[in-house]
Amino acid sequence: MKHHLSQLGLAICATMCGLTSNVFASESAGSPPVPEFLASHDIDSAAIKVQMVDDDVLANQTGKYAGATMISGFVLSVLSQWQLPNGVTALAQGTLSAVQNAVGQVSTTVNTLASVTGGGAGNSGANPNAQANGGQSISVNGVSQITQVAGDRNAGSNSAIIDFNNSAVTLAGTANAPSAAASNSTGSIKAGISFGSNGITVALQTPAGLATQTITPGNGQIAQLLQIAGNNQQVANALQLHLQTQQMSAAMIRQLGVLQALQNRR
Repeated sequence: MKHHLSQLGLAICATMCGLTSNVFASESAGSPPVPEFLASHDIDSAAIKVQMVDDDVLANQTGKYAGATMISGFVLSVLSQWQLPNGVTALAQGTLSAVQNAVGQVSTTVNTLASVTGGGAGNSGANPNAQANGGQSISVNGVSQITQVAGDRNAGSNSAIIDFNNSAVTLAGTANAPSAAASNSTGSIKAGISFGSNGITVALQTPAGLATQTITPGNGQIAQLLQIAGNNQQVANALQLHLQTQQMSAAMIRQLGVLQALQNRR
């Protein structure tokens, strides 16, 4: 399992990019349940701006980048959460960590957690006459984020972020458990997560729809899907990849500085 998870993490590093999408389907939508490990990031898609730059301008630019030898490990965190208006919350979350030691050996650990909590005596907000479907059949190479909403006063977010952080927080869960599942007493609400050699799957199923995250490095695909058919639902899919870097020696920093100065002179 450790060997498979190591390959999985490296493939995710090669596939993933930072993306964010939000949807608010209502006249007065509430705030989506943003996970704690994403709270420090601005997930407002309206703040994203693009400025076109010609090739002749880019050709003269210099900068810094993370070389492969700088990456010493990673922490991948995935979380899906669904809050129904009757107080029920479905949650599935997990963390995959990989650390490389001084001799190049990689060790991996995985934590998973799934739960369904709350009374559920009131109205779930589901609308049997509303339809939100079709997203499962969409296949995209790379990262896809799909949100389908049929209802009022719903809030949902898909977020995928990559960053450099040597002090990433590990989400709560059972250690060294590659999968977890939970449901309510009637089986109408389910939460599950699974880490395997073929990838990662996260799924929440409720009377008002479903939320899924699928990572299949073999196909180079990361997919986040929200389907909400109801009212007053709060849903979030979140994925964050922390790349951990090792400290560069003073000699290496000087060598890079000299190399960049020579390149600038050319």
